[in-house]
Amino acid sequence: MEKESKRVAFYTLGCKLNFSETSTLARQFTEGGYQKVSHHEAADIYVINTCSVTEQADKKCRQAIRKFVKQSPGAVIAVTGCYAQLKPEEVANIDGVKLVMGAAEKGELYKRVVEIVEENSSIPEIHSCEITQVDNFFKAYSMGDRTRSFLKVQDGCDYRCSYCTIPLARGKSRNIPIEELIKQANEIAASGIKEIVLTGVNIGDFGKTTGESFLDLIRHLDAVDGIKRYRISSIEPNLLTDEVIEFCAQSAKFLPHFHIPLQSGTNKILGLMRRRYRREIFEDRLAKIRSAIPNPFFGIDVIVGFPGETEEDFRETYQFLERLEPAFLHVFPYSERANTPTVFMEDKVKDSDITDRANCLGLLCEKLHKQFYEKNVGGEGLVLFESTKRNGKMYGFSERYIKVEIPYNEKLVNQLARVKYVSLSPDGHMIGELI
Repeated sequence: MEKESKRVAFYTLGCKLNFSETSTLARQFTEGGYQKVSHHEAADIYVINTCSVTEQADKKCRQAIRKFVKQSPGAVIAVTGCYAQLKPEEVANIDGVKLVMGAAEKGELYKRVVEIVEENSSIPEIHSCEITQVDNFFKAYSMGDRTRSFLKVQDGCDYRCSYCTIPLARGKSRNIPIEELIKQANEIAASGIKEIVLTGVNIGDFGKTTGESFLDLIRHLDAVDGIKRYRISSIEPNLLTDEVIEFCAQSAKFLPHFHIPLQSGTNKILGLMRRRYRREIFEDRLAKIRSAIPNPFFGIDVIVGFPGETEEDFRETYQFLERLEPAFLHVFPYSERANTPTVFMEDKVKDSDITDRANCLGLLCEKLHKQFYEKNVGGEGLVLFESTKRNGKMYGFSERYIKVEIPYNEKLVNQLARVKYVSLSPDGHMIGELI
């Protein structure tokens, strides 16, 4: 079979950082003459970029491999990402896997897959090193998959939260120079994309390897022609400085949309988690943003069922979140991960209690999200519309991450348009009207 007719599919688990990396890998294959297809279709090659934040993520990877083997017997299945770095032997032993690439080797995945295809090799290969040896940076950004691009600005983490495997899977905090990221932002702008989401493991820690800072980075990105909007993905509250907040407040491009991990609303649990702040600091950061920026969107990460979390601790977290009134909650049931200090902690929370607490915060999220939308009815926003068409409608997101629907108009795809917020749709979107 000629290389040009080879079909390759990609499957991404986990975060937007993984999404940016998968998109870059996909470009390498298409530039090499391969045909990209959906992972639901038959393919000659499947590339899986894995997550390992929870046991559920590992399970989804194993399920995907079994599905692809059944869907396309004999296909080359290549696995990379956090699960591949943490447990390469386990992944390689799954029937059908031909290649496992660790964190340092991810950038070589395309080259190695091509060699395996040409050699028709059947023996599973593992290319991985100890995470302490990983110091390279796989440059990545997404393009062509969505209206906005996810630009990887940082990798790895020097924090040692007691529940987290990411430092073990991604290594130390590192980045490439701002100058190189500006080149990538210019490439994204040249493609016609108008919005960039900055991604990484701990993006507020940017500059560790180059002597620069996150504030330096956003100042330089703000000056890139062609990019109209930036969103900061997840940033630690202790790294969200007054200077960063003030810059975002005066910038026309950095949007009033903040994703900030809290994890727990009690200082007792934050201490057990080895987080680098207390809840008072978290509350202060939100107050600082609200004093500088009108009506910001806050998305907050919360873990429920952490070892030692009592019903009283959970109630305290619930009440704290209720008082803060964020627009959205990302709720994560605690999942024990190997080689983390939490394995040895006592007072584990029952699975049924973890489920109940997650459901409880899920209902609070629905209430807060609806409340945020209702507060904005009658106002207006600048919406970047996407290409998806459903039931004669098109959708896009405003500066404050309000999802808006209007009647489909092909001319508005990938365009910014000012919209009046008319009412809420039955499924919770904002129904808009062009101004």
